[in-house]
Amino acid sequence: MNERNGRATDPARHPAGVEDLARHLAALPPSAGPVRLVAVDGHAGSGKTTFAGRLARALGGAPVLHLDDLATHEELFEWTGRLRTGVLEPFLRGESGRYRPYDWVARRFGPERELPAAPVVLVEGVGAGRRDVRPYLACLLWMELPHEDSWARGQLRDGPGLTEFWDGWKRAEEAHFLTDPTRPFAELLVLQRKEGYELLEMPRKTD
Repeated sequence: MNERNGRATDPARHPAGVEDLARHLAALPPSAGPVRLVAVDGHAGSGKTTFAGRLARALGGAPVLHLDDLATHEELFEWTGRLRTGVLEPFLRGESGRYRPYDWVARRFGPERELPAAPVVLVEGVGAGRRDVRPYLACLLWMELPHEDSWARGQLRDGPGLTEFWDGWKRAEEAHFLTDPTRPFAELLVLQRKEGYELLEMPRKTD
């Protein structure tokens, strides 16, 4: 049982798997020009990248924008302007987006990449469903894993050499979701199970 808008709600088990979800998303009305923009949000380490990759394959190879390519060491969550000018505004004109992915080792932006204005485009990363992005979304998905478990998995993945970075990240992520939460606005919660993914349909808030 989950708390939503000050009352307890029982989430309904969504009947579809990833393939059915892909068909559902492809049938939605476009949300950003000709594009159905779908956000996969959740805490760092919750499995967003893996799930987005599987969903992209089910969609026949849908483009995926990783928000790690727009963020930087100094601007962990201040990437909204780059997303708007490089991706959202071109999509609204029916054009492909363009962005320069950030190199987290060299600490600089790399060569420009194209993001096609495909029928469905996935954007995944912490904050993908933030307030400034939601008006352009056809659907918002939330990876349902408590932040403590997500962060532990992320730190195990990245190793002890990034402990200092993770300490700073935790503080930044907590501050972000405190002022700009995503989960209450998600249409579906995505839970990873041994046998695959479980989708829960939730009553969502509107902005």
